[in-house]
Amino acid sequence: MDWDSTLNGFIAYMTLEKGLSAHSIEAYERDVRRMSEFMFKDLSISSPAKVEGKHIEQYLHVLNDVEISRRSQARMLSGVRSFFQYMMLEDMITVDPTELVQGPKLDQYLPEVLSYEEIMRMLESIDRSTPQGTRNVAIIETLYACGLRVSELTGLRISHIYPDLQMIRVIGKNNKERLIPIGESALHHINLYLEGDRNRMMNIDPASADILFLNRRGKKLSRVTIFTIIKEAVEKAGITKIISPHSLRHSFATHLVEGGADLRAVQEMLGHASITTTEIYTHLNADYLRDTMNQFHPLGRFNK
Repeated sequence: MDWDSTLNGFIAYMTLEKGLSAHSIEAYERDVRRMSEFMFKDLSISSPAKVEGKHIEQYLHVLNDVEISRRSQARMLSGVRSFFQYMMLEDMITVDPTELVQGPKLDQYLPEVLSYEEIMRMLESIDRSTPQGTRNVAIIETLYACGLRVSELTGLRISHIYPDLQMIRVIGKNNKERLIPIGESALHHINLYLEGDRNRMMNIDPASADILFLNRRGKKLSRVTIFTIIKEAVEKAGITKIISPHSLRHSFATHLVEGGADLRAVQEMLGHASITTTEIYTHLNADYLRDTMNQFHPLGRFNK
């Protein structure tokens, strides 16, 4: 049971049994291979079956010494855990060496959130007279209206839009499908794009015929293109926050929770496997708390 054969088996398991995306599998393989090289070269451990908890802790110390961020360390440890859990499932080992290993403590990350007014400014900053203008408006509207991940947006299909029901069907992580409500405004701008620029597009790639958002060559948009579209809209709107496409997903969830939406419903719409992941959106900024106190508490009057 050497490192290479076990790692190949792990990759096959993640591909065939777990059905993970190529991007996820590449990340798992990279993290496990880095760990295996340390075990083999630095600790002379020739087989993953010989790894113990103390060896994993030594590896984490090395990552810390070379100034790998705590968040990256946590991600790497997660991949290593999955590798040894696979070995447990295949009866290659009887004890998981990562079971008692504590990962690095992470500071709670509160993502940058756009206000509704800032999102409107982004939309207004887009030149709709250009060939890509209506498309880019529809992209931002859809990201914010449905809280989509970038990969979910780029993979969104025309056949998965149900205007009469005001719903869309999304393929999320691990190919899990979910239905998400979509508002009239986003549907309106999607329809403008479909009837306008997309309808006039020549030479659409057959593989992308059902994909909603396309580039000028008739192909599926890349993640990088979505980042560029958002970055340009943010700059033109004069917004100084550090914003990415994921910020619109954060804003979608935060605005729902602040408006009183049920956390379980938000979890379902975001496609989170665990409610604990959704709970990050229960953070409330100081202005929101102060406004709530001013409005509802009889003694909570500030700056009046």
